[in-house]
Amino acid sequence: MQLREKETPTTELIQIAEKVVQLPRESHQRVILNDRLDIALACGFDGIHLGGTSFPVGVVRRRAPAGFIVGASVHQLEEAVAAERAGANYVIFGPVFPTPSKLKYGPAQGIQRLHAVASSLSIPVLAIGGISLANCQECLKAGAAGIAAISLFQTSRSVRGVLSQLRVAEAGFNALPS
Repeated sequence: MQLREKETPTTELIQIAEKVVQLPRESHQRVILNDRLDIALACGFDGIHLGGTSFPVGVVRRRAPAGFIVGASVHQLEEAVAAERAGANYVIFGPVFPTPSKLKYGPAQGIQRLHAVASSLSIPVLAIGGISLANCQECLKAGAAGIAAISLFQTSRSVRGVLSQLRVAEAGFNALPS
């Protein structure tokens, strides 16, 4: 789970962060904060997700405690390779499909570029940008370890319902012959 509050003032973000890290979670779930290393460390998050204008992955890796998860948003194969070399545990690549929320990052990259990134790295690659229930299996088939989505959840009347449908889609993908 990622807490993504890019515009929230520091004092308010600390209050939210302290509540989020206290939420009950399943044993495999980790809580990651977007961009703010200071708050992530102070509030006991499991890791941080870095955008293009954040601290560099290598700087965070050198200063973070052992086991701290570091993820990075990337938009090109070269950025993905550099993030992995610098010590990222995963990257989020996109936008894969057209989406209004990612227009500033350029045109959709497409499934072929997602495949190129996923097949070039040894760390997990998550697909982002225009992800829907209809195209999530396509991302997995291209080599994505998973998806990251915003509008899929924002437009849903039931987050649990979407998660349930995603689990069905993943199970269906895993049942496909190789």
